[in-house]
Amino acid sequence: MNFLFAWRYFKAKKSTNAINIIAWISIVAIMVGAAALILVLSVFNGFEDLVKSLYSSFYPDLRITPSIGKQLTLTEAQLARIRGIRGIRELSLTVEEKALLQNGDYQSIVYLKGVDESYRRVTDVAGHMVKGNFDLGTADAPLLVLGAGVENAIGVQSDRNLSPLLAYLPRKGSVDLSDPLQSVSADTMNTAGAFVIQQDFDDKYALTNIGFMKNLLEMPADAYSAVEIAADPALSVEDIQDGIRGVLGKDYVVQTRYEQNRSLYAVMRAEKWVIYAILSLILVVAAFNMIGSLTMLVLEKKEDISVLHALGADRRMIQNIFISEGFLLAVIGGGVGILLALGLALAQIRYKLIPLTGGSFLIDYFPVKLNPWDFLLVTGTIVVIALFASYIPARKAARQQFLDRE
Repeated sequence: MNFLFAWRYFKAKKSTNAINIIAWISIVAIMVGAAALILVLSVFNGFEDLVKSLYSSFYPDLRITPSIGKQLTLTEAQLARIRGIRGIRELSLTVEEKALLQNGDYQSIVYLKGVDESYRRVTDVAGHMVKGNFDLGTADAPLLVLGAGVENAIGVQSDRNLSPLLAYLPRKGSVDLSDPLQSVSADTMNTAGAFVIQQDFDDKYALTNIGFMKNLLEMPADAYSAVEIAADPALSVEDIQDGIRGVLGKDYVVQTRYEQNRSLYAVMRAEKWVIYAILSLILVVAAFNMIGSLTMLVLEKKEDISVLHALGADRRMIQNIFISEGFLLAVIGGGVGILLALGLALAQIRYKLIPLTGGSFLIDYFPVKLNPWDFLLVTGTIVVIALFASYIPARKAARQQFLDRE
């Protein structure tokens, strides 16, 4: 019944044209705000998924590191017990250290990471090769796979291998200040190719054979920097993490991919809420228009309110009629805006209508991902704003007859 009155008031011709104009302005404002929120959140979801996929290409599902220091020690018995944990699909041993790569007059500080043959099955670095092959060589004849940024910094063509590079790594133990060169291990290395994943990795990392790294750093046979693990996607990563902790104890840190990039995920989550808060201001502006429109409608329908009071309508009914009027404006504007945003998002997903310009990107279009929770969030926001915006004029309408008698 309340919505029937609200619909009739919405359609009815008003004595003052400004009421209709302000009502339609509020509808358009809600429509624009709803569409903007859905589209921007969907684009943000697309970029978030893109960034996560890039990071998941380099970071494993689980990573074991020492709780103290830079080296962990794992015996063959411990490794066998870890491999026996249900849900572990593959396991890779790694050794990582900062190094200086030199090519004639060009040099660059990199993270030189030695990995074993299982590494290509734990991460997807091998799937992001843009030059040459993912070939790490052997302990005696190591090869380098460079990030594209490292390749540019030291001025080489990694797939052509025109001249070997010099790699300098710090020796373990005390530093001899009288002869600094004795504190550095050095060897020559040839290049095999280059990968492109994300700038954070492309500018910092070079991969090589784990045996070469252990020899150059003079590490014991059972010492490593980390163990990287690929988990079965059908099982819970947290359950596998608990299983590893049960095997190794408290001397080791076991991190999921989220925990390895906690700051990144926290920043992305915060950015999304900031974007939502800023775009919600459009709906707040629409709420002021709605208050003005409903206040003028209350004045317009002053006689109708008196008749309804005479027919037995109480204050609650009168108030609900004008709250329903506010909801009607919100439903029309919000509904059209959400449908418009849905259509544009689906068109972008299918036809890539809006390109990315002004730089070098992994993709050439704005990525979009529709999330049902975003639609619920925007709908809830519109409902709450409509409730607050319509409450003030609705309350005034409910008190209209009482004020007239005074």
